[in-house]
Amino acid sequence: MKQVFSDFSKLIKFRLTFTVVFSASISFLIGQKIQVGRGHIPSIEWGNWVILILGGFLVTAAANCFNEIIEKDLDKLMSRTKDRPMPAGRMTTGQGLILGVFMSFLGTWLLGKLNLETGLLSVFSILLYAFAYTPLKRKSPIAVFVGAIPGALPPLIGYLAAFGDLQAEYFHEIDYYIAGILFLIQFVWQFPHFWAIAWVLDDDYKKAGFRLLPSKKRDKISAVFTFVSTLILIPVSLLPTIYGFGGYFVAGLSLIAGLIFSWLALKLLINRELVDAKKVMFCSFFYIPAVQLVLLFDFIAK
Repeated sequence: MKQVFSDFSKLIKFRLTFTVVFSASISFLIGQKIQVGRGHIPSIEWGNWVILILGGFLVTAAANCFNEIIEKDLDKLMSRTKDRPMPAGRMTTGQGLILGVFMSFLGTWLLGKLNLETGLLSVFSILLYAFAYTPLKRKSPIAVFVGAIPGALPPLIGYLAAFGDLQAEYFHEIDYYIAGILFLIQFVWQFPHFWAIAWVLDDDYKKAGFRLLPSKKRDKISAVFTFVSTLILIPVSLLPTIYGFGGYFVAGLSLIAGLIFSWLALKLLINRELVDAKKVMFCSFFYIPAVQLVLLFDFIAK
């Protein structure tokens, strides 16, 4: 039984799936706080929050499952992935496909119960991640840009889910800005995040022919792109405060965290050493949940 749970965790990439669901749930709570503040609902609808978490988990798990079905033979070549259930022979692609289809339909149905837009975005996310980003990984570094789109959709999905059936009178002009900015922060963050991971795992990725670094190798150009992306993230992360729905605490944290992020990326640019790439990578793991959590507690309802 322990092996079954372990295999399922590897199949759905549990840590990645948890991160995705976390960002969606935070955005949902932000949207709910707005509605409570406007008097549209008496309190946070925790039942819908649970539906979002379950639906988001299943949809993300399904996308990861389809990704592993497509890359089964490539996963066999890499040390990091060769023990996943399908490349290791503990699960057939047919079994994986049944699980993936079941999770995608159930997850989309659950999210669709919140509103149609949430369900449609979840379908779009699955298709883009599994059938556009996945094959592009072996063809061009543009795959990172394509993958960043479904990767940034969870905050948008969570925010839209908070508004139920999206009645026009409930959705104000500021909501378009909030939804867009939540998406944009996570979108920009993914570039230094992915490129740092690609730098660290480049030797393993090469075995499968993946081309994820901007220049396709560990060099100055890839380091420059990583550093510049962290610089872009700083003003983007200040947008909640600039647009008046984030307080000074989230602005301060975003600025400090962004400067640390950029400093580590600058050290990578100067040294171009694996140890520096690992520091950028680990910093990225902490950056986005910290900023999102503080935004939730330092949010100014509009």
